[in-house]
Amino acid sequence: MTSSIAVSTRGIVKDFRTGDSTARVLHGIDIDLNPGELTMLVGPSGCGKTTLLSIITGILTPTAGSVSIFGTDIGALSDSKKVAFRRHRLGFIFQQYNLLPALTAAENASLPLVAAGSPLQAAARAAAAILERIGMGAHLDKTPAQLSGGQQQRVAIARAMVHGPCLVVCDEPTAALDAQTGLAVMDSLREIALDTGRAVLVVTHDTRIFNYADRIVTMNDGHIESDQPTGGIYR
Repeated sequence: MTSSIAVSTRGIVKDFRTGDSTARVLHGIDIDLNPGELTMLVGPSGCGKTTLLSIITGILTPTAGSVSIFGTDIGALSDSKKVAFRRHRLGFIFQQYNLLPALTAAENASLPLVAAGSPLQAAARAAAAILERIGMGAHLDKTPAQLSGGQQQRVAIARAMVHGPCLVVCDEPTAALDAQTGLAVMDSLREIALDTGRAVLVVTHDTRIFNYADRIVTMNDGHIESDQPTGGIYR
């Protein structure tokens, strides 16, 4: 049964120690993300966006507070179970595409399934189907060096989606792209990622893509400053 809340954080505090001093970068963050929505987390550099993203995905441990993803208490998982949860249930898209240069587009996109033990041919078919869906069908056998930046980011989107994650997290996915290419990449992301049983969380400074959000959560100085639906402004 699909949870009515995709991601729920309660009282998230994060402190970092430097020598004898402690800096608090998150101050009691409460946020709920809904299935079927693309939420953008925005705010100035250093406000805590990436730290919060890392805590939501279990990469960082909060000083206090809790995170639940579709009903799973991330803080209750052991380190090995957190790794397994990320591998099977989360998809990651970054500003740097992190593609393996010796592999083709289809091979790069199939890696999460291969890592999970799927047969190579089945993984390749699943990756090819996703790549074709987002306009990359003519580039399946090309290596990253033969692809443009926007094409590489589409491969990264396919890689994030191939194993059917419940949460897709994106850290500055369009920052390295020109305006037209960035918008095309967001078209692909919304086309392939949004589903009634999935949530998409995008951390970004890129105001050009705000229209693609269903909700915009603004952070400032480690606090949530506002959390507003966009009113369906995406076209």
